[in-house]
Amino acid sequence: MGVDWSAMSELFAGIALPGPAYWRELVRPWKLFTFGVAMALLLYGAVTFKIADWDVGITLIMGPLTYVTAPWCVATLMDAVRYRSRGWLFRVAAALAIAWVVVDGAYWSYHTAVGNLMYREDNLLVSSIVYFMAGLFWLYRGTLKEFAANLAQLTGRK
Repeated sequence: MGVDWSAMSELFAGIALPGPAYWRELVRPWKLFTFGVAMALLLYGAVTFKIADWDVGITLIMGPLTYVTAPWCVATLMDAVRYRSRGWLFRVAAALAIAWVVVDGAYWSYHTAVGNLMYREDNLLVSSIVYFMAGLFWLYRGTLKEFAANLAQLTGRK
């Protein structure tokens, strides 16, 4: 099956909001499992590494927000670049604004509220990379079996 890029717009309902198909994609077992693994690793890091601005609280805020919004932001940006459909500039601005809220806005708000030391520039760089990589990973529309078959096809393995 694989990714049907021409059907990417089916994930959207309205101008800038994810449609019902998007929300159904987020509850695929392999996506929920990989999100759980990612959260476990992030929580382990928050507890183990003594980094002033990385704690359980910010992990519990930024992790789920990334899972819910990053695939949509990446899909929106890809759709705008590829198709330039009506309203694309508004959707790009909305996607980038949402990404900023998750990557920097939530970080700043949380650490300001709890009084933690912030490494804002460092966080913006690292969290932006992780955010968009996660968005690319969870963007795939299909089962884990289909993902493995598509990956094998791309790498020339059977």
